[in-house]
Amino acid sequence: MDTSNQRKKAVVTGSTKGLGLAIAQQLAGAGYDVFLGGRNEEELKAVAAQLDKNNAGTNAAYATADLSSKTAVMQYAEAVQQWSAHLDVLVNNAGIYLPGDVTTEEDGRLEKLIETNLYSAYHLSRALLPQIRRSQSAHIINICSIASLEAYPGGGSYSISKFALLGFNKALRAELMQEGIKVSAILPGAAWSDSWKGVDLPNERLMQATDVAKAVMACLSMSPSACVEELLLRPQLGDL
Repeated sequence: MDTSNQRKKAVVTGSTKGLGLAIAQQLAGAGYDVFLGGRNEEELKAVAAQLDKNNAGTNAAYATADLSSKTAVMQYAEAVQQWSAHLDVLVNNAGIYLPGDVTTEEDGRLEKLIETNLYSAYHLSRALLPQIRRSQSAHIINICSIASLEAYPGGGSYSISKFALLGFNKALRAELMQEGIKVSAILPGAAWSDSWKGVDLPNERLMQATDVAKAVMACLSMSPSACVEELLLRPQLGDL
């Protein structure tokens, strides 16, 4: 008997490396079928093959998309809709980090960061709501940042975009709670990712990507009567 439609389904954007990859691995290990998203098809293909190989019964699929474009977001949503009629978990992880100061950063920096870090989550969540509403345990998780709470020198438009993403999370949580759909924000401090490549820091100064992934799974483990609205994680030795 084909049980694929009975398995839980999850979508993770920005899932070829860093936090997104770790989250996809944790979900697959917990028995979810996972739909990946990213810009590089070869990397997506490799991650999907890895998830299938390492997790018996997992059906990993993917579609390439530059989610800074609304058109691409809608095409990605169509691919997800063809993959599954229902969706249990949506992790809006796609994002970019570009340092700068509001007063000196190049023109267009704000628009670029808002398009990727906010609009992608906004448009994708709206497009996939019909499938999310078909789940008995639906959960939308937005990967925010410490920068969603605190401005800092060099944060510039990145911090603005992450403040906005947390605002989106709050609005969506308020709108969907009566439907039984959970909405959570994860706010990690410094965690190992490509953004830190080449930086000479001891391992203990940064969290591991798996720490953030485990936080996602903790949100998913709550009873139906509980929702983690915002979860803040920092390195043990404090932020950098």
